[in-house]
Amino acid sequence: MTTGDSIGMSWFGIARIGLVQASLGAVVMLATTVLNRIMVVELTMAAAIPAGLVAWHYAVQLSRPLWGHGSDQGRKRTPWILGGIAVLAMAALLATQATLMMQSQPTLGFALAILAYSLIGVGVGAGGTSALALLASTVAPKRRAAAAALTWIMMVAGIVVSAITVGQFLKPYSPERLLMVAAGLAVTVICITALATFRLERGAATFAETAKSEPPPDFRAALQEIWHEKAARRFTIFIFVSMIAFSMQDLILEPFAGLVFGMSPGDSTQLGGMHQGGILLGMIVAGVGGSAFSGRLPSDLRIWIVSGCLASAAALAGFAAAAIHGPGWPLGINAFILGLGNGVFAVAAIGAMMGLAGAGEKTREGVRMGVWGASQAIAFGLGGLIGALGVDIARRVQTSDGIAFQLIFAIEAALFVIAAALATRVTNTRTQTRPQTHQDTEVFA
Repeated sequence: MTTGDSIGMSWFGIARIGLVQASLGAVVMLATTVLNRIMVVELTMAAAIPAGLVAWHYAVQLSRPLWGHGSDQGRKRTPWILGGIAVLAMAALLATQATLMMQSQPTLGFALAILAYSLIGVGVGAGGTSALALLASTVAPKRRAAAAALTWIMMVAGIVVSAITVGQFLKPYSPERLLMVAAGLAVTVICITALATFRLERGAATFAETAKSEPPPDFRAALQEIWHEKAARRFTIFIFVSMIAFSMQDLILEPFAGLVFGMSPGDSTQLGGMHQGGILLGMIVAGVGGSAFSGRLPSDLRIWIVSGCLASAAALAGFAAAAIHGPGWPLGINAFILGLGNGVFAVAAIGAMMGLAGAGEKTREGVRMGVWGASQAIAFGLGGLIGALGVDIARRVQTSDGIAFQLIFAIEAALFVIAAALATRVTNTRTQTRPQTHQDTEVFA
């Protein structure tokens, strides 16, 4: 244990946690974008099928508070991190095999896919929640938001690198090549995570404000404490609403590129990489700007969130126009601008989340990060499912694929405007180095 004046975990240690996040993002990219595209375009399935599988893996992540509570009990988070990533990697390989079986053995393929996406949810929940809890409990309060931004930047970098690399290795596409690429990715992320977490917790200090003097409460009591805190409750609701807007295009962007613009699997995967590259730059811009983390002005966080939401809405309006314009539209630039707005918004939200992580009187970081992670996961699942179902319905009703996608992109743009309006109530209070109370850390005015 140390005091709030210590610097806590070094930047090198924080970067190691970032490698875990990068590994997690790389595997999730394969399951939620590449396999989604293969099912919709190559296997000519309804978009609702992969959307349902992705939504199910998010639903499984309702277990995040349980994983966080478990790591709180033992105060050793590394085994949870490594075990979660290993389960995630193997589950993604199983999901790839299941996808390839869906055409020749549909019943067995779908059954294996449900199992695989269930395990993906378990892996993300156990590994991701424990990594964030370790970050929140061993990093000095004044560094937490910046540290969170760094790890998220590394996660997005991992997604970008893996999307571009996987896209290249999938050219020319074949089922056998897809399986080989998935196997190589699984082995790579397990090795990276094992190296990144080796002796990571040895000698790591836990800050006084996070090391409660009494044992952590049981799981039900911990959830009740969090929900009765005005700041935590309102922040949970904000995360839920904003992340639905954030995720609606996730499962339709690559099918949009394939159906409307005629892109190959490798090209549409690289388009996703452009989007993630924009997110990366947006995070860097917001992080370097520093306003989201300074806590000196109540409007700091609100400005970044609103700006990111409105930029995202504008980019989605561009996609709506592209759906009618067709080939010739600068689709890569449009995807990059969308990512830029997404990244600015995400860093601001992460800053608020990390600032509240250690604010509980009794609860610890694991269960609190689990609650917010579960809220985010359900929002992501609903957003992706709503987007995909909306496209399926619109494609049946409308006269062309372009008009169908235009409608969904326009709805998503409107949701981002609504999220920006909600964000006008967001305030950022001064950074504390002592134990925070709910009066100190109120997120919504």
